[in-house]
Amino acid sequence: MDNLTNQTIKRFKQIREEHHYTQSDFAKVLQIKNSTADIERGKTKISGMVVARLLQEFNVNPLWLFGESTQKKLQIHIGDVSPKVITVDSQNNENIVLVNVKAAAGYPHNVQDLDWYQQLPAFDIPLPEYRNASYRGFQVEGDSMLPLLEPKEWVIGKAINNLAEVSNNTVCVVVLEDSVVVKKLKKNEDASVITLISLNTEYLPYTIMAHQIVELWEVNSKISFNIDANSNSTGLKQLQEAMAVLTSEVRSLKG
Repeated sequence: MDNLTNQTIKRFKQIREEHHYTQSDFAKVLQIKNSTADIERGKTKISGMVVARLLQEFNVNPLWLFGESTQKKLQIHIGDVSPKVITVDSQNNENIVLVNVKAAAGYPHNVQDLDWYQQLPAFDIPLPEYRNASYRGFQVEGDSMLPLLEPKEWVIGKAINNLAEVSNNTVCVVVLEDSVVVKKLKKNEDASVITLISLNTEYLPYTIMAHQIVELWEVNSKISFNIDANSNSTGLKQLQEAMAVLTSEVRSLKG
């Protein structure tokens, strides 16, 4: 076990002891099975979900936990879903980071890790629609958002700072404690509960707690590589034939 890992385990255990939890009770708070014994023995790594729970329940700074900061606590504002890291190019202009399906699996765990972001491709779109806000690209996984979004397409999301800013029934990239999903977001009378809806009716809506949302990106555009120039040729031909018939009937009426 290296020194950094050993330090992380000690700090994890320190949080538990400061709040007078047993290993089994601490596991319940962190929503993991059985107890935290394996984590404290170094047999199980601390997952992104556990890091997020430590932040939510005890304001533990993830960077402090992993030995990258001396600041132990962070102040978390309710409803804050703003980007945790923003990257810039060599001219100090903010750029658009691209998160593919593979990277999305590790995104929640690395949400505050600048080094991790710098490994991802980034670019700039010199259009006015992508100014005066933060944007990020995410690759769509699965078919739950058909017909609007196809698997492997890319969506560009505009950063949302607070849940209050996003309109109801908006399509968003939702970064949760352990996953990244693209869904239509529906608010409820109980503001602490959010419903996530798939456009593909084969997938049922489900609810989450608002505090589970780590980041929120409102989808405003997409990048697609599945362009079929002949996809509407049949429909166009049928329309042309129908117009020809209609024209013929009108002429016969005039005659």
